[in-house]
Amino acid sequence: MVREQLRDGHGRDIGDVRVSVTDRCNFRCQYCMPADGLPWLEREEILSFEEIGRLVGLLASMGVGSVRLTGGEPLVRRDLPRLAKLLRSTPGVEELALTTNGYLLERHAAALVGAGVDRFNVSIDSLQRDRFYALTRRDALPQVLRGLAALAALPQAHPVKVNAVGIRGFTETEAIPFARFAREHDYEVRFIEFMPLDADRSWDAGQVLTGEEIRAAIEAEHPLVPCPRERHSTARVYRFADGRGRIGFVNPVSEPFCADCNRIRLTADGRLRTCLFSLGETDLRGPLREGADDDELERIVRAAVWRKELKHRVNEPGFVQPERTMSAIGG
Repeated sequence: MVREQLRDGHGRDIGDVRVSVTDRCNFRCQYCMPADGLPWLEREEILSFEEIGRLVGLLASMGVGSVRLTGGEPLVRRDLPRLAKLLRSTPGVEELALTTNGYLLERHAAALVGAGVDRFNVSIDSLQRDRFYALTRRDALPQVLRGLAALAALPQAHPVKVNAVGIRGFTETEAIPFARFAREHDYEVRFIEFMPLDADRSWDAGQVLTGEEIRAAIEAEHPLVPCPRERHSTARVYRFADGRGRIGFVNPVSEPFCADCNRIRLTADGRLRTCLFSLGETDLRGPLREGADDDELERIVRAAVWRKELKHRVNEPGFVQPERTMSAIGG
């Protein structure tokens, strides 16, 4: 059944949903989680694959055709390729992507591609083993790079994007090595500005190494040429002037792209969030488990999305960091 396009109260058509399949993670990245981790959701609180499939199917019938699986770390969710196959076969789902820290990618890359995952983003914040350990609190860089290579060996997986968070005092020395990495491999490296979603709540605007600062540092050594910006894209993408590779910058703090935002998020416990920085959520798990039909779920979704925030207000006085951290929301 095809339903009316999902649209918010500001006239933006919603076409993208980020689905968190778990709040658990096998890393403890400093910009996301405390060293001792966080209290995990109980198993019965997490949406089943069938529940995720039903909600994604409903959203897809309303024109939300782009689906990205996130966590926590999505690959710690058992049998994830089965969910990927279920979603990829759902009418209206046009694109299925995955964001991962790459630790389990070597084991699962082929199965995920075979299940229909179209695009992959792999988070790597340093190419130096000791610095990777310092930021993630896990000595896992060699295993992550093996997973990345296993993925790159599969033609259907491209393009592969590598995400690095831009943190002042850390990323300055990573910029040129990552630029070389992008030139030597068939990966698009993207720098993402550090956002106020850390569990320690120690974020400060002064910690944000802006995309423009990183771009300028890279361009001093490797001239860049801007690529045309795709509609709804969060990244400013450049190609190296000599044609060897691409690099991108996602600047939600210094250059918010809220006016063009077409995203909503579904948390692992079935809450609908209309912005990464939402202070409120809409429960879909409760009505789903209480027997609501698709028409009733549609009414709940449309009412929530109609109230979608105009912008995130990170740079404005009085900004309030959401209670949930990035690992609990889903990136």
